[in-house]
Amino acid sequence: LGSGGREHALAWKLAQSPLLTKLWCAPGNPGMATVGSCVALDLTDHPTILQFCTDHQIDLVVIGPEGPLVAGLVDELQAAGHKVFGPSKFASQLEGSKGFTKDICRAHGIPTAAYERFADHHSARVYLHKQGVPIVIKADGLAAGKGVTVAMTMVVAEAALAAIFAGRFGGAECVIEEFLEGEEASFFALCDGQNLLAFGTAQDHKRLGNGDTGPNTGGMGAYSPAPCLTPFLCETVIDTIIQPTVKAMRQLGHPYCGVLYAGLILTSTGPKLIEYNARFGDPETQVLMPRLQSDLLPILLACANGSLADIDVQWRNETALTVVLAARDYPGTIRKGGVISGAFENHGEAVTVSHAGTALNNGQLVANGGRVLNVTARAASAREAQRMAYQALKKINFADGFYRDDIGWRAV
Repeated sequence: LGSGGREHALAWKLAQSPLLTKLWCAPGNPGMATVGSCVALDLTDHPTILQFCTDHQIDLVVIGPEGPLVAGLVDELQAAGHKVFGPSKFASQLEGSKGFTKDICRAHGIPTAAYERFADHHSARVYLHKQGVPIVIKADGLAAGKGVTVAMTMVVAEAALAAIFAGRFGGAECVIEEFLEGEEASFFALCDGQNLLAFGTAQDHKRLGNGDTGPNTGGMGAYSPAPCLTPFLCETVIDTIIQPTVKAMRQLGHPYCGVLYAGLILTSTGPKLIEYNARFGDPETQVLMPRLQSDLLPILLACANGSLADIDVQWRNETALTVVLAARDYPGTIRKGGVISGAFENHGEAVTVSHAGTALNNGQLVANGGRVLNVTARAASAREAQRMAYQALKKINFADGFYRDDIGWRAV
């Protein structure tokens, strides 16, 4: 379920499985149509999705985006007898509510930034002025990666609070937390409610412009693995952050099943949790899937079946790097309909092009979103993967598009 670059990357990998008999992508996109059969289902229309799964005897549902998870689609599918990869509505609060996650951290001693929660503008402003800047302000609900403000000045902090309490991000609650210094990285773990499996690391580029400048976006590129997450730090993350969270969810009576994606900051006192996502990252999935040597299908099925302890995962000893080709004016009001050519070209076995926001218009591929394509390359080094990705990008013609030209600069 889904229609973005993350879902295309998952579908591309699932399509390689010898266990696969039929792959449906709903609603899918023109890229996903090359590896599966697209069907126009509305992700908010749960009854129609349930009926489709029953009519077509679907063995496994893989939910890509966070919206259906937070809305409880997993619970409904499971109640109808379907196996699903993804957490329940309650467990999805780890992404759906910043405050819920921070409270879990506080109760279970999970390292994270000091914080307070606020449901009214006045109290939040009083606390802000007491703490001073720099400071981090987060909208409490889902905000498509755009509800977080790292405020270095009081003017920016005040504007962030005003936007949240004006309802710009849907709700009117926020978390204000201390500003932490350190390098950021992403850690992925799979869980079947009881068992845990580490599932790769990555670093993404949230900022719009070169040198990691400008506003936050949904992500302008990524690479995997994250060089800063050493084996020792990965063990520390599992022991101090992931395991205690999974244990807490079990104690609450809502075991976590699916992927737990931890956004981390590596501080001078060790890794701390910035936030959780209850689904694979975008564009991090686009760099995890090419590196995954194992068959993805039995891994996801084991999460749904509670048999993750039997799974062994093999990774390619290579770096994968992806560059996002975005529509002009992203992340603001974007222009749709720009014609794209070269996206379906064969760039070689080590280069993939994921469709993130495309559509077909009278047989022509056109832009249909902010982040339009992801060009991913896999190579022995980050430098070579970077070179290959940008070389492939030059063969795609999209006059209304732009991309950063320094993705992976830390790793390189």
